[in-house]
Amino acid sequence: MRGFKVAKGYEKASVVMPGRSTEYSAGYDFTTCKDLTIEAGRIERAETGVKAFMMDDEVLKIYPRSSLPVKFGVTIPNNVGIIDADYFGNEANDGAIFIQLLNFSKDPVTIPAGTRIAQGVFTKYLTLETETPTNRKRKGGFGSTG
Repeated sequence: MRGFKVAKGYEKASVVMPGRSTEYSAGYDFTTCKDLTIEAGRIERAETGVKAFMMDDEVLKIYPRSSLPVKFGVTIPNNVGIIDADYFGNEANDGAIFIQLLNFSKDPVTIPAGTRIAQGVFTKYLTLETETPTNRKRKGGFGSTG
């Protein structure tokens, strides 16, 4: 089972649940739930107020919407964000999804709340049969696994 919920602390924010725009869209559109200003050449985290749950062998990949660079002069700096299944409900932020955005323009950019900024695609993945199992538990988000 996979889906989306409002993360703790965002119950009163203008959270929009991700949705697909057309019948055959692969991605679920993510929006900002708060206005965001990004200075030229800087990276900021856009708050979505959403958390995603999925099966243990799935990942949610976050890609920039194709209109993002043209409309705002921003993109996702690492090209794709990875939301692992164990990110949901982690103790640091309850699994709230933040999307990094890089302003590559020469001017500050303001992205209004409710703007569609990214697409999330659920994907199954494989693991090695010969790997050593780990019992390490996730505690946070960006950079939390080292």
